[in-house]
Amino acid sequence: MAKSTKTSERLLSLLRDGRPLSRRQQMALVFQLSLPAMLAQIATIVMFFIDAAMVGHLGATEAASVGLVETTFWLFGGLTGALATGFYVQVAHRIGAKDDEGARAVLREGFTTALLFSSIVGLFGVIISGPLPHWLGGDADVAGGATTYFLLFSLFAPFMQLNQLSAGMLRCAGDIKTPSVMEALLCIFDVVLNFLLIFPTKTYDILGLPVTVPGAGLGVAGAALGTGLAFAIVASTLTLIVFHRHGPLRILGERWEGWWAFRPRRATLVQAWGIGMPIGVQHTLMSCAQVFVTMIVAPLGAFAIAANSFAVTAESICYMPGYGISDAATTLVGQSVGARRWNMARQLAGVSVGMAMTIMALMGVVLYFGAELVMDIMTPQAEIIALGASALRIEAFAEPMFAASIVCYGAFVGAGSTKVPALMNLASMWGVRITLALLLVGSMGLDGVWTAMAIELTFRGTIFLLRLRSRSWLPGGAA
Repeated sequence: MAKSTKTSERLLSLLRDGRPLSRRQQMALVFQLSLPAMLAQIATIVMFFIDAAMVGHLGATEAASVGLVETTFWLFGGLTGALATGFYVQVAHRIGAKDDEGARAVLREGFTTALLFSSIVGLFGVIISGPLPHWLGGDADVAGGATTYFLLFSLFAPFMQLNQLSAGMLRCAGDIKTPSVMEALLCIFDVVLNFLLIFPTKTYDILGLPVTVPGAGLGVAGAALGTGLAFAIVASTLTLIVFHRHGPLRILGERWEGWWAFRPRRATLVQAWGIGMPIGVQHTLMSCAQVFVTMIVAPLGAFAIAANSFAVTAESICYMPGYGISDAATTLVGQSVGARRWNMARQLAGVSVGMAMTIMALMGVVLYFGAELVMDIMTPQAEIIALGASALRIEAFAEPMFAASIVCYGAFVGAGSTKVPALMNLASMWGVRITLALLLVGSMGLDGVWTAMAIELTFRGTIFLLRLRSRSWLPGGAA
């Protein structure tokens, strides 16, 4: 890994210095930056997979409680992620232009803004946690657990924001390894804390010896607290690493004008708004669409709600490699744009997209044939397994084009082009997926919702590939 890191640093240096990169070097750079991110993304999904399995073994009602509000929390995470993107893309551009002091200034201002914003988001989550399950169409059996889960999760919003911002800053500086390692540790902390907090104290027979494992027996509340505490530990550590690390982002130990330097400047906020606002609006409306899908599924009953939630978690194992490569594409395109290397930006984006489509196509094959096995791990309920496995087999066919949309979007974000891609995502989600889901759910049930999803993802990937082939996503439509 150390040799790989040195190689990627050398290639990034060539990129910033305006030196040529062969196609083989481009592929090596994309792979070396993507691999840690892909492994971290997969570890994250394994974490959610295990979390879902733990809650699933509590019962269908508990699983439905978490599944009902899960998409709403994605909405909150999308808003905080959009704010983080508005700042770390600016950092990537400044590093590409070799403006290290400017990068550090944006970093300082980003942390102040992010903490204020995420505190407001968390407070809002606490306020709406009571009525939210009823707004989403949940019945009385599900609503209590859903309220508890969402309220406790909302309290940790500032830590989730810090995790997004710190990891993004490090990645845009070319350090993919550190946030990836920390995400893997997040998974370990999450699994351990969830196990201890969800289940009661129990004695297990291990190799013929009785071993008593302590537990709080908090159920759904323990799931929220375990994940929240894991985020708190990792986010705090990542923030310290960012402030102490050597390189263009180092703050502690460097000369600056005191804590007043952390005040957000108007110019930085305006640029962050220009980059992040379309992403925030997109995430809001996309998450609202996910919430709307949950509302479409809710009348089908607790088994369908749980199966839908578990299937979403299982399917995410396939697309997390795409998000890992997307992170690398954002970094590479961002630094290329900062160095004003337009053709290199297009070439690196193309290499990234091709790699992601290949990997996710293979993952789709695995998903199709392993659908029942994956669902069986998460829940013992036969009806939930059958519903979820059927949905996963439908979705498997859309994975390559989903990869195209994910990585194209990451490349566009790195270039600072977020408005048109946001509109494309929204038009695809609301115009295709929601419309088809409403038309098909009555005759096909949960399968109809997932058929609509597969068709929409294929359509979305197609329009993103068409935009990638053009030059309009680069600053000024540069050649």
